[in-house]
Amino acid sequence: MSRLTTLLFDVDGTLAETEEIHRKAFNTAFQQAGLEWHWSQEMYAGLLAVTGGKERIRYFLDSHLPEFEAPMDMDEYIATLHAAKTDIYTRTVASGEVVMRPGVKRLLGEARQAGLRLGIATTTTPANVTALLRHGLADDAEDWFDVIAAGAVVPDKKPAPDIYFYAMEKLGVGAAECLAFEDSDNGLRSAQRAGLRTLVTVSHYSSGQDFSGAALVLDQLGEPDDPFEVLAGDADGYRFVTVAQLRELHAQTT
Repeated sequence: MSRLTTLLFDVDGTLAETEEIHRKAFNTAFQQAGLEWHWSQEMYAGLLAVTGGKERIRYFLDSHLPEFEAPMDMDEYIATLHAAKTDIYTRTVASGEVVMRPGVKRLLGEARQAGLRLGIATTTTPANVTALLRHGLADDAEDWFDVIAAGAVVPDKKPAPDIYFYAMEKLGVGAAECLAFEDSDNGLRSAQRAGLRTLVTVSHYSSGQDFSGAALVLDQLGEPDDPFEVLAGDADGYRFVTVAQLRELHAQTT
C-alpha cells in the first residue's frame, strides 16, 4: 500500500471562489476594448465547461458571434483581450478583494508541518496563481509548493489529465501516493484520468455538477468553528478536513 506523500490542488474555485472575479474581469476587458459583449452569470456558468481563458473567448466567438471580424489576426486579438483581462484580475486580487475558502490556509499549514509535499495543477494563467497565493495566503506562499503547474505548460487542458501528469513528473511521484483537490467536474475528470483519488469541495459555479467517483464531496474544507457539509461519501466523523483524515481517506481508497 502506497503512503500519502503529496497533495495536488486546483486553484480557481478550489483554493478561493475566484470565478466571479474572473467573469467581471472578462467583462471589464471587453468594455475597455470597446466591445458590447457581456457575460452574465448564467452564460459564464456554461462557458466554464471550456477550460482556459483564451479558449473560452474563442468558444464564445465561435458559438455566439461567428460573424465577428477581429481588427487583427484572431489569435493575436484573443491573446490581447486575455492579457488585459489577466491584468484586471490580478489587480483585483492584489486589492484584497479575494479571500481563500474556509480551511484552505489551515490545511496547507498542517500539511507542511506533517511533511506532505504540495503542488498546484491548474489551467489558469501563472500570473493569476501568483497573485492569489501572495495576496490570499502569504508573500512567500509560492515557496510552499514544490511545483506550480499552470497555464499552457501542457498542450491539452482539463478535463485532459496532462496538467496532473506534468505536476507528478516534476515532483517525481506516482498517482498512488497523491490526493487531488478539485471543485468542478472537468477538474475531477482530469484528476481521475491521471489515476488520482480526488476530494471535491463544490464551489459556487460547480454546484449540481456530476462528481461520480470522487473519494469525498464536501461543500468546503471546513474549520473547527465552521464545519463542512458532506455531499457524497463518508467523512468518518470528521467535521473539518485534517491531515489525519486525508491519510485515512487515502488508505481507504488505495
